[in-house]
Amino acid sequence: MVEIDGIVHADDPGEELKVTSARVTDDYIMLVTFSTGETRLCDFTELFDEVPAFEPLKDEKAFEDVAVVHGVPMWQNGSIDIFPTYLYDHSYEYESHGELVSV
Repeated sequence: MVEIDGIVHADDPGEELKVTSARVTDDYIMLVTFSTGETRLCDFTELFDEVPAFEPLKDEKAFEDVAVVHGVPMWQNGSIDIFPTYLYDHSYEYESHGELVSV
């Protein structure tokens, strides 16, 4: 157990994972940079099959209209969002080699 500011936690809560930037590259692929400094690749075509709430984002224009608000990627004025930890867990390591190019 860990006590922080008089509150007892079962485990060290650590720093909350946030998204610092998100950029659509091509074909429902997004490069996402997290508060850890890591940039990861997320293929939303896989998430479309797993998460019915993302169905409206199959419209490419709607998908490309992503905004990061308080560390959370959001679409359609906040009616659709994705928790940064879920996004991190469903993304892939990305190694940047100089100039960023579309995938």
